[in-house]
Amino acid sequence: ERCSDNPNHAKPNISHSQAVDIVKKYYNLTPSQLHCLPSYDDQNFSITTVEGGEYVLKIMNSVHTKDPTLIELQTYAMNFLHENGLPTQTTQKTTMGQKTKATLSKYLVRLLTYLPGVPISEVPFSPQLLYEVGRTAARMDNALNEMQHPQLSVLQREGFIWSLSNIPLLENYMKVLEGQPLLGVVMSILHQYKTTVAPTSSSFRTCLIHGDFNDLNLLVQDDESNGYKISGIIDFGDMNFGCYVYELAIAITYMMLEHPNPIEVGGHILAGWESVFPLNAAERDCLFWLVLSRLCQSIVMAHHSVTLQPENEEYLMISSKKGIPILHMLFEMGKEQVEKVWFQSAARFNDRT
Repeated sequence: ERCSDNPNHAKPNISHSQAVDIVKKYYNLTPSQLHCLPSYDDQNFSITTVEGGEYVLKIMNSVHTKDPTLIELQTYAMNFLHENGLPTQTTQKTTMGQKTKATLSKYLVRLLTYLPGVPISEVPFSPQLLYEVGRTAARMDNALNEMQHPQLSVLQREGFIWSLSNIPLLENYMKVLEGQPLLGVVMSILHQYKTTVAPTSSSFRTCLIHGDFNDLNLLVQDDESNGYKISGIIDFGDMNFGCYVYELAIAITYMMLEHPNPIEVGGHILAGWESVFPLNAAERDCLFWLVLSRLCQSIVMAHHSVTLQPENEEYLMISSKKGIPILHMLFEMGKEQVEKVWFQSAARFNDRT
């Protein structure tokens, strides 16, 4: 059985028996249960061992495997955040004492601790839970801003297509939207980014960010008051030097995809974020366009990925199918009206607390 059926793509194509052998050989553990987990471009297995531990075996795609320093920095960041009280995975050392290990000469492998809970996309969003999303994201970025490592400069990641600094790069992919009504909306947003956001971005405060604080990378579990608490932050594959406000925009974008009334999301997340890290005037003024820009990134790159992996279309288009009507709705409402909803909602929430 295989988790992927496209062996020519950068995504790994490791069989279950190979995964078992990797865990035995490199970690001296014996899997008793093993099953595939969904992933955009890596390959992940959930593993329970005879010895009693629960883990995630992450097989890095061949592109990222060629940059082991990037993987080391992601591992370092997870461990650093864990030490600073955030619910991140930690990495198991191999029998040789290493935290990452090449296997089959093609892929880097990590064995990560299992975090309890389910993706936040699977539970109803209360205002309090969304507040905690914003608060947790800001706490995480404040901690990352203190992290030191001799090779941090690798995380500048110039030209990284998922950075909100690189929205104009989407113009190179516009052909995937040819013939769709969406094309005009996306082009309008790119224009607003270049004329409104880019000239102001020098006023944004910079830091190291997770970069993909989405509805699948945030885990929750039951708390004592019949609600949910955040129990895990996973997948640091998009970590890069960006801006605090980028992380906030990304969190708002993806939580909107899972809410029955998406416009309500922004204010609650903003309230939680500003309880830790208040926005400055420039960041506040650009938040609307940054959220729309992230929606554009998600939609355009999903369409592009389908051209590369047509057999994986259903998974790749999950966010895009939800995001398109939300993008249209926000664009038609306009900046002033959306900001009014977000900022007034955040103010009311903070008044209550």
